[in-house]
Amino acid sequence: MRRKPILPRVWHFASFGAPGVVIYLCFVMAPILISFGYSLTNHNPFNPPAEFVGLENYRLLFQDEQFLTALRVTTILTVIVVIVPNVLGLGVALLLDRKGWLYNVLRSVFFTPVILSSVVVSIIWTKLLDDRGPVNEALRALGVEHPPGWLSDPDLALYSVASIVCWQMLGFCVVVYLAGLQGVPAELLEAAEIDGAGPVRRFRAVTWPLLAPSLTINTVVLLISAFKTYDHVKVVTNGGPGSGTTATIAFSVLATGLDANHVGYASAMAVVMLMIVAVLTTIVLRFLRRREVDL
Repeated sequence: MRRKPILPRVWHFASFGAPGVVIYLCFVMAPILISFGYSLTNHNPFNPPAEFVGLENYRLLFQDEQFLTALRVTTILTVIVVIVPNVLGLGVALLLDRKGWLYNVLRSVFFTPVILSSVVVSIIWTKLLDDRGPVNEALRALGVEHPPGWLSDPDLALYSVASIVCWQMLGFCVVVYLAGLQGVPAELLEAAEIDGAGPVRRFRAVTWPLLAPSLTINTVVLLISAFKTYDHVKVVTNGGPGSGTTATIAFSVLATGLDANHVGYASAMAVVMLMIVAVLTTIVLRFLRRREVDL
């Protein structure tokens, strides 16, 4: 059998694949490689020329108390943001997995924060959680003489920021879980009910295993979103109160690179953050995909 000429096939593939490959190389790989190159120098745009310092920035990074604090803050924020919207999103999705115009409206209401700008959300919650804001005024009306300083107390500020991020990401988890719930075959649930399984048993034995892909999507998206949190921190607390109590790695990268103009050192932070996210994402994907059910 005569084979088709290879040149037309290569041209056909290139005509469809080349634009995506070029965009990926220009806007993903190129910035990563440039950042890595900067991380090996002491580049400062206001103090040229840059000198090659090798891995010195990385060595200093893990001796920098500010960066280690930012790593701890980011870890706490990520754990909260990954767990809370996942749990609450699943619960809300189960409640909204019904037919009717009211449930359609509620789905839209829960998804609305996702499409809002992070800056807008942060400004709204800054006003709500201010010491003289509606939340504390309501607590005073209920008899609480000294309401918490949600954004001014170093012990509470990080959890307040995490709560804002969770609130904004909740709708995304709800929509993904709803899509998963609507993909559960009705005949499996009916068969389980005929076998005498109650609602809890049906959820554990049928629904939850089939929601594994939804759990994977939500966990990975929340993990990446939490690690690159910047807007909420910048608007709500600006890294405070105190010294770096809410400063995430992403916040530290931009503060070091743009405010202090230490581009080389900030690039080393960004590369380390990228490596951490890549490793964690790979581990999470491998772990969660093991329990996904092949329908």
